Amino acid sequence: MPSTSPPTTATADRRLAALGSRIHAHRKALKVSATTAAEAAGVSRMTLHRIERGEPSVTMGAYMNALGALGLDVDVVMSTEPPALAPLPGGIRIADYPQLRRLAWQLAPTTELTPEEAWGTYERNWRHVDTSALDAKERDLLEDLARTLCRKPLHV
Repeated sequence: MPSTSPPTTATADRRLAALGSRIHAHRKALKVSATTAAEAAGVSRMTLHRIERGEPSVTMGAYMNALGALGLDVDVVMSTEPPALAPLPGGIRIADYPQLRRLAWQLAPTTELTPEEAWGTYERNWRHVDTSALDAKERDLLEDLARTLCRKPLHV
């Protein structure tokens, strides 16, 4: 049984509902089932549904896991504009990079990511990368992303 919701303000309720609605809309746009998304986030299907309704009793960690499983970032989701589902032209096509494709399994192979989205995907899921399977092209991409975004290189 879910824990009792803490008292929240009307503003917090609206923001949680908006967050949940955007998570739900993004999952649907990706055509990912609730079961699959919940498993990827490490939560139950019921918890995912509670997240998508914006319930305040769900832990912040569960919300963050759901966002990460769908390739979202809380800053993007909570901005005034809805997250862009269509990539910008000239992005990083996930089908061109085998390890990135494995990490972004929930996206269509033709999806293009911005450099920030690609880096975030690698960074969040680095423990699942088979570094011995990285080809030269993907290693170069990782080095370019780290340099361009001024990030510490991932251990390749």
